[in-house]
Amino acid sequence: MNAKEPQGTASRRAALRLMDAVLRKGLPLEAALDTAARDLKRPDDRAFAHAMVAEALRRLTDLDALIDSATKKPLPDDSKARAALRIALVQALAMDTPHHAAISTVLPLVDGGPRRLVHGVFSTLTKKGAALPELPSLPGNVRHRWQQAWGGLVVEAASRALATPPPLDLIFKDDAALDRLQCSCESRNPAAPNDETGLLLPQEHGEAHPLSLMPRHLRLPRDTHVPGLPGYVEGDWWVQDISASMPARLLGEGKGKTALDLCAAPGGKTMQLAAAGYDVTAVDASEKRLERLAENLARTKLNAKTIAVDVMKWEPKEKVDAILLDAPCSATGIFRRHPDVLYRARPRIIAALAEGQKAMLDRTAGWLEPGGTLVYSVCSLEPEEGEQVVEAFLADHLDFQILPIRSGEIAEGMTPSSEGYLRILPGILADHGGADGFFMVRMRRS
Repeated sequence: MNAKEPQGTASRRAALRLMDAVLRKGLPLEAALDTAARDLKRPDDRAFAHAMVAEALRRLTDLDALIDSATKKPLPDDSKARAALRIALVQALAMDTPHHAAISTVLPLVDGGPRRLVHGVFSTLTKKGAALPELPSLPGNVRHRWQQAWGGLVVEAASRALATPPPLDLIFKDDAALDRLQCSCESRNPAAPNDETGLLLPQEHGEAHPLSLMPRHLRLPRDTHVPGLPGYVEGDWWVQDISASMPARLLGEGKGKTALDLCAAPGGKTMQLAAAGYDVTAVDASEKRLERLAENLARTKLNAKTIAVDVMKWEPKEKVDAILLDAPCSATGIFRRHPDVLYRARPRIIAALAEGQKAMLDRTAGWLEPGGTLVYSVCSLEPEEGEQVVEAFLADHLDFQILPIRSGEIAEGMTPSSEGYLRILPGILADHGGADGFFMVRMRRS
């Protein structure tokens, strides 16, 4: 740190780099963090830089509207002055940072006229009591796209989802593992959260409860301390959003059957299939991500073969009974966890991903035994990556038919479409903390 700079300036400098990496270079927030925060030695400084940018991305449309209301003409989107104001204002208006600290740690990052501009705009807005709306506004292009695809109620629900970080979902490898955690919870004092785990136990007067929305599922408050929960070391469960757990559930029990989990890392679906009795081969192009999958398998004491290879350059020696293809996608369905996707997933990128998904589905479908089952899924809210991919596939593969998803196979509150697939939109399970956006379809080869 420069001796003349206020303490905390380094984390704001890292935040500016991180925001630039997302908005200008199109990099994922998590992937860009190491480089952006390269000068930060303390984990809490690094975490704060990440938190500032994540919150700024949630509120970017509204932050920019405030900035534009206080300037004679709009600042360029990529100007350093606008970026510095975003970082200063999100601290002051959304993160409870004292105003003097929010601005004094940002001013050293801009020079000359832009510095005076940043100070003047910040002072004008804070002195007149500027505030952010209760619900964040979606970026205009995203709002328009989702309005056309899903309607105004879904757009409003998406804004509500963006305002609130999601809860924590645990998926259990068997019923006994869930029973063990529930029994452990019931044996603790129900009057208050456990200090070690942070777990809020069933309580009266409307306080938070652990909630099971499906077999082998438990939903906990988002600030639960995961490693301290009973059963973590023993490998009884893993963290996985309820939506992400649905595709593997659709394949059912697997004793005596073989399965391919394609694009498998970090392994939640692989573990589900292994726990269901399948002889699983997990394929992913990233060796690093497969290392994490292997760690998860070791902790949960579940077995699966892993292969680090691009599925477009590989094929199995034998056909299999089941295939789960959770294809690479825009990931717009997980915007409440990763708000950067709202700015990175542009129409051109969505179209390119859809073409890749079609090619991947075409290639891998031939690896399925006649009578076998294929589940295709994406954590995307874009019809181009879900419904339209499947329509094109079925038109070209007359030996495949949709095997309709039934209400009893999925969480209560989720409804299959008339075509038999499942589209999970913002607003679903809203009273229980919501769910990530997803599309999935189950098909059988005749």
